[in-house]
Amino acid sequence: MLIFASGFLYWILITTLEKEDEQFFDRRIKFLGRLLRADDREALEREISQENVGFTNSQYRTYSRILDESGITLHETPGMDLETPSAVFPDSRESKGKIKKWYSADDKTYLLVANRIGGDGFGWQIQMALDETDEEVLITRYEHYLAGVLLTGILVSAAIGAIIARRGMKPLVDITGVAERITASQLHERIDVVPWPQELVSLARAFDAMLDRLEDSFDRLFQFSADLAHELRTPINNLRGEAEVALSRPREAHEYREILASSLEEYDRLSRMMDSLLFLARADNAQAMVTRSRIDARTEITKVINFYEALAAKQKVQVTCMGDGMMDADPILFRRIISNLLSNALHYTPGGGEIAFSIQYVDGGLEVVCRDSGEGIAQEHLSKIFDRFYRVNPSRNTKEGAGLGLAIVKSIISLHSGRIGVQSTIGQGTSIRLFFPT
Repeated sequence: MLIFASGFLYWILITTLEKEDEQFFDRRIKFLGRLLRADDREALEREISQENVGFTNSQYRTYSRILDESGITLHETPGMDLETPSAVFPDSRESKGKIKKWYSADDKTYLLVANRIGGDGFGWQIQMALDETDEEVLITRYEHYLAGVLLTGILVSAAIGAIIARRGMKPLVDITGVAERITASQLHERIDVVPWPQELVSLARAFDAMLDRLEDSFDRLFQFSADLAHELRTPINNLRGEAEVALSRPREAHEYREILASSLEEYDRLSRMMDSLLFLARADNAQAMVTRSRIDARTEITKVINFYEALAAKQKVQVTCMGDGMMDADPILFRRIISNLLSNALHYTPGGGEIAFSIQYVDGGLEVVCRDSGEGIAQEHLSKIFDRFYRVNPSRNTKEGAGLGLAIVKSIISLHSGRIGVQSTIGQGTSIRLFFPT
């Protein structure tokens, strides 16, 4: 912008001076022409001889010469023959009044013009010269000033731009500083956005939100590792204790068989836990694929109920299913959801209780509800029952599971882009609602 503005101002100056010179020559030649046509020689002589009277320097000093048809000088400004001889002027027939720039031997600059004036049967040639030396000095001085202003402006603009850029980049420097301080044990770091411009506040808030998610993920990972270690420690300690008891003294064959049978139960528990963890790990992977097909929800639920029929009869719990509906889902994963819900409900429903499944279309999708008449869950636990290894009462016998069943249910629902909700009342039972988009 500075270069453009400087160039434009320089062009305006040069153009204005050239136009003023052209207008001066045009007015002067017309005036002298009128005097020639009026044949007022006295006025013409006075005008030419007194042309530079009163000028103390060469600025705007002009010289005029009148020649007749044969090229003989009739009138000229005193000293003109020394400054601008007639021979240096362009031919008036060819130049047609165009201005010529000429440099004298003493480094003076002149603008020369020659024009022909026709009279009654006679013609004259007017030669005019304008001393441009001071104007050239003025232009040269202006060029130097302009170059100085341009250079100073560029340096000042660069300095101001650097300051503005540094201040503008300070928020990003702050973000970089926070990012460099963040470690696994320093996830509590946050960005102070109070003095920031509005354009960067959203970036800082997004960065803080990312840190919140990371901190929450690390906390969950830490808790998951602690829970996993606790869950693995119990069966491993049991296996070790049984092995130590078996090796403490010689035993009968049936005693060894009892120890091996007890160990087999622990191995089976570890195997189920590993299978559940592997399933959850695959479900958390964004590339996990679900093989969807059109299934009858009631038929799939009935298959699972029939599988648990003997256990339900043993515990004297009635299991029913009502309603019908078709849905797009993975049949194997859907049966696993129902199996986990039914197994969990049987575990907490006392004898003589009831577990009921219901199916209905709701809000453009299929809703499956599992209701039991068990002991219920306190409100403070409802938001955590789908977390891995979470149990409402950890002191209870945990051989029936490791607290992964409902976490698997939630993961499968997420794979199907569905929703899950829970309602529970102490002493009255629990209802778990599953919504599958159709």
